[in-house]
Amino acid sequence: MMPMLLTVGLLGGAIGSFVNVVAYRLPRSESVVAPRSACPACGHRIRAWHNIPILSWLLLMGRCHDCYHPIPFRYLLVELLTAALFGLFAWQLGVPAAQYLAQGDVLAGSGHTIVLLAHLALIGIGMALALIDLDTHRLPNALTLGLLITGAASFTLAAGLLGQWGQLGRAALGALLLFLLYLCLWLIAPRGMGAGDVKLAPGLGLFLAWHSWGALAAGAIAAFAIGTVFGLVRAAATGEGRRTRIPFGPSMLAGAALGILCGGALTGWYLDVFSLASHTPTPFTPLEDTP
Repeated sequence: MMPMLLTVGLLGGAIGSFVNVVAYRLPRSESVVAPRSACPACGHRIRAWHNIPILSWLLLMGRCHDCYHPIPFRYLLVELLTAALFGLFAWQLGVPAAQYLAQGDVLAGSGHTIVLLAHLALIGIGMALALIDLDTHRLPNALTLGLLITGAASFTLAAGLLGQWGQLGRAALGALLLFLLYLCLWLIAPRGMGAGDVKLAPGLGLFLAWHSWGALAAGAIAAFAIGTVFGLVRAAATGEGRRTRIPFGPSMLAGAALGILCGGALTGWYLDVFSLASHTPTPFTPLEDTP
């Protein structure tokens, strides 16, 4: 299991490096595959051995090899976070795939592998969406719709291999429910919710409900909780108060990750927190008088 986690983690670092390219170029309508990356200060092409995820930033000490222009720390952070998330999702979702393949059950092993790959795609696309939303307050259709199509195609194929058609139906219904929730919020308060958030919702609902209704509920609630905290912190930092524009996409994506990774635990915690309202007080029984 450890070799697989290490391999997936290294893949995550490489995907994180590509995510940085996508987040920089896509809002500028530039190709994400050509030309090769170059230093924005001096224009020198980045050499292949200076483009190794995580390691190159550390060896170059965060500066361009040619002009010593600072390389944003965010690049390293994105690569590290993507690698960590790849490892976490592989640890949670890769175990069933490895077990079935070890037992010779190719169909079940392949089905669970497809589910894992779909979630790795969610991480890559989600990281790019979060960065673009933070920079531009936009969620490109190419990524939001791409996430939905990737999830739908992957889960349909996995359901066929695993015979989990009920799970696929729940995922589809979850996508519809989360879309309708965000659509209603957008119609009620269009200044507080962006159209891109509405387009992102069905893709996240699909992934969350594939796991369980509890994961869907936990992910949706966590998104608003994270968004509230992020908004308060950012408003305090900028001094703009309620006028501060807060991109909600990163909070939706963070909530979805929490719902997938620990939806059961979060659901239990929510129920525990609000259980006082549902508990019926135990009737008071007076002590009998002792003679």
